[in-house]
Amino acid sequence: MPSPRPFEALFALAAARKGGPDAFELTLPASKTPAELAAIPDDRWLAAMTRAVFQAGFSWKVIATKWPGFEDAFRAFAPGRCSLMSDDDLDTLLKDKRIVRNGAKIRSVAENATFLCELAAEHGSAANAFANWPAEDYAGLLTLLKKRASRLGGTSAQYFLRSMGVDGFVLSRDVVRALIREGVVEKEPTTLRDLARVQAAFTCWRTESGRPLTQISRTLACSIE
Repeated sequence: MPSPRPFEALFALAAARKGGPDAFELTLPASKTPAELAAIPDDRWLAAMTRAVFQAGFSWKVIATKWPGFEDAFRAFAPGRCSLMSDDDLDTLLKDKRIVRNGAKIRSVAENATFLCELAAEHGSAANAFANWPAEDYAGLLTLLKKRASRLGGTSAQYFLRSMGVDGFVLSRDVVRALIREGVVEKEPTTLRDLARVQAAFTCWRTESGRPLTQISRTLACSIE
């Protein structure tokens, strides 16, 4: 398979499809700084996790419309409170028309609240754990979420982190197609080995360009016809 092209060549491909370098540059997203991420209350991390879980395989528009009801039903997503949800609480939520009544996804709120409480005990706050995670091991963060969080494997975790402003890549269909074209992987990266290859390629492009992973990810996606 071919060796990955330098980032400058990938940027040129994407810019040619998106109105030129200046126009394309304006579309590239920004990520939050570690200080900004650390300042986000842990209840907002749980809310974003929950939104990502419920959006998976479902209409994002429906979830957005119902979201105020989610905030009320889960009492603003305080991790300590949500981690202590009883079976009676879960039964009540299964009957609550303000939310999408999926038992496994409702249960994941309590499980992810417990996970965030564990991170807080380890790092002072869950936000600190996300804020201080190194970009060169973003794949390790995805692995952590897959192993210790609930229903946050694959792109659900990636969209959750992106929504919070964490610098990282999203392995969307077009990004995966670009990675295959560049010889980084041969198919959708689902194994730890392939994910390590993806991380290595992104780290190389990041070092070369000085750009955040989020912008590199967007550039790869836009380089696809």
